[in-house]
Order: sequence, then C-alpha cells, then structure tokens
Amino acid sequence: MRGKQAPKRNIKPDPKFNRVDIAKLINKIMLGGKKTIAQGIVYDAFAYISEKAKKDPLETYDIAMRNISPNLEVKGKRIGGANYQVPIVVIGERKLTLAHRWLLAATRARKGSAMFKRLGEELIAAAEGEGAAMKKREDVQRMAEANKAFAHFA
Repeated sequence: MRGKQAPKRNIKPDPKFNRVDIAKLINKIMLGGKKTIAQGIVYDAFAYISEKAKKDPLETYDIAMRNISPNLEVKGKRIGGANYQVPIVVIGERKLTLAHRWLLAATRARKGSAMFKRLGEELIAAAEGEGAAMKKREDVQRMAEANKAFAHFA
C-alpha cells in the first residue's frame, strides 16, 4: 500500500431516526449527490415495512442487518505462485458495509416496482432469513468454510 491511509470521516446521523448506520445506508443508495431522494427512498421503505409487515421498521432493519452481516469472508492471497482463497474473520465496520452492499445489490436486482418497495420487501425478507441478500451471505460463509484448510495462510 502506497502513501498514507485516508482519514476516517465522521458521518452525521440521519435527520429522522438520528442513527449513523441508517445515514450510511442513505449514502449508499444516493446516486449523483441526490441525498434527499435517497432519504425519501429509505424513509418510504420504512413506512412500507410498518404498513405491510405491521412491525417496527427499525427493529426489522436491525434484525435484517444482523442476519445479513457475515462472520467470515474469503480473501485472495498469492503464495508461491498460487492464489489461495484464505478465510478471514470480518470485524467492525466491514460487517455493516458488506451487509449494505449486498442488500442494495439484491434490491436493485429486483425489478418491476418502486425502489422503496423493493428495499422494504428485501428488508422484510432478510429479517425472516430469506431473500437474495441472505443467499449472498450464505454463499460467502460456505466459501469460507470450504477453504478452511488455507486458514493458516492468514
């Protein structure tokens, strides 16, 4: 790695729920600097969750993030001319980052309805342990388990 590592930026919490993790989700959804549109999508998705699932949207979001967040992931490492997929433990912020990334990829892959509906449905599915984001997490976990033999390279 060349140069200095970029400094950590402090992200302000979102205006409605006053939570940093939801502000990060809004920033991930945001395209082209349109933050108010991204906020509208997230808040409409939470309203959709409370209306459709008849549950607290923040609780549903927390359960979904806990379900999607991975414990292990694989990282490519080159040793002696061969590339090995080495399983490593996921720590701290990276869990939330990966969870948001997979959630939005699954949401954007769904077609046919408004973004807030797709996000709401994916969050409900993830809270129940279903959906494309959960499948992605299980695939990553399975890959890490399969490559446990290379854990000593970590």
